[in-house]
Amino acid sequence: MQTVVVNNRVLRPSKIVCVGRNYVDHIKELDNEIPDEMVLFLKPNSAISTELMSFHQEAIHYEAELCFVVENGQFSAVGLGLDLTKRGLQSRLKAKGLPWERAKAFDGSVVFSEFVAIENISESLTFELMINDELVQVGNIALMLNKPEQVLAEIQSFMSLSDGDIVMTGTPKGVGVVNRDDKFSARLYDKELLTQVHWTAK
Repeated sequence: MQTVVVNNRVLRPSKIVCVGRNYVDHIKELDNEIPDEMVLFLKPNSAISTELMSFHQEAIHYEAELCFVVENGQFSAVGLGLDLTKRGLQSRLKAKGLPWERAKAFDGSVVFSEFVAIENISESLTFELMINDELVQVGNIALMLNKPEQVLAEIQSFMSLSDGDIVMTGTPKGVGVVNRDDKFSARLYDKELLTQVHWTAK
């Protein structure tokens, strides 16, 4: 089982629940429609990797996201993740009305920072992603269509969450292709720096 780190504790998520189309500008960026209800999909534990890949049968796109660890039915920690996507395959699947898992849930399709314990979710949580020292994505709770508490309640309305499971809350505009040797740097702030992570694409 793959693991994540929360304040020096090692946890093994049984699954990752992801929110799609949660930022209006990203919806427009991909020429999608604003959904009538929350869009949710899953990644398995085997999707978690410590290495950022640039190719897996086709080119890979990055999507930086604010992520939460679940413990005792609540969000206990916050961190950052990259939802890695086979955009070409996803587009073909969407055109046929088919599920996205082949494009979203493959081995190595998500990387995470370390997570930081929280007592409450601050409205001022903000994250940024830089590639080769260029700012490409900025996101915060104010820009989300569905706030973290709403996301958690919706998931729990039909699915059990185990301790250590992770919820990814969607990506803002600025997604793009991962190129080999690109240097990624992601930072999470709540007025001050909470956590940061660096990856070099393989």
